[in-house]
Amino acid sequence: MAVVPYKDKDTTKKRQVADMFNNISKSYDFLNHFLSLGIDILWRKKAVGMLKEDQPKLILDIATGTGDFAIEALVLKPEKIVGVDISEGMLEVGREKMKRKKIDHIIDMQMGDSEGLLFDDNKFDAVIVSFGVRNFENLKKGLTDMFRVLKPGGKVVILEFSKPSVFPFKQLYNFYFRYILPLIGKIVSSDNAAYTYLPESVNAFPYGQQFLDILQESGFQNTSCKPLTFGISSIYTGIKA
Repeated sequence: MAVVPYKDKDTTKKRQVADMFNNISKSYDFLNHFLSLGIDILWRKKAVGMLKEDQPKLILDIATGTGDFAIEALVLKPEKIVGVDISEGMLEVGREKMKRKKIDHIIDMQMGDSEGLLFDDNKFDAVIVSFGVRNFENLKKGLTDMFRVLKPGGKVVILEFSKPSVFPFKQLYNFYFRYILPLIGKIVSSDNAAYTYLPESVNAFPYGQQFLDILQESGFQNTSCKPLTFGISSIYTGIKA
């Protein structure tokens, strides 16, 4: 059974995820950095570093949200980054951010479904995702579509939460994720479901080797997994041969 934000609604996971992000879009950036103590910024830097030697010119940022990962990817000096997301609320905040930073001519924020991308086959040099794939309604379908739009020789880089297994970090992490994070999220964002959904979605996500297996089933080769910060998150990469 799919993990959804609003258990009292009978709408699809996709619809619920879009509604959830619309609800928390104004406070999302603040909460993201605050709740992770800013470590998420370092994680994104490491993930982008995985593309340094590839020097991609055209990058697709899936589930772009407010565009933080796309902004980080500018260090690669691409010609264009296209960010897609199903939440208009998040895109709105992102577009304002791009205008403010005067980078809206490089980063194009578009409404789009990550599981049904409206792009030609073999279009992008790289596809990047940060903390988005666990929100897919159909994970395999989303990954397969990423593979489709990637050029042969192109690379996918996915940053996603995983689960630490080392004592006592595992116990501290579980307590923080289960009790502290939802409480702070509720106070700041006024959407209790969003930050209860976060630990539930992480718990249900097939991380590590399981996720690498799905990447390979979706067509990717030379896959790898790099755990970060005691395994709180991981960077996954794969190549389209």
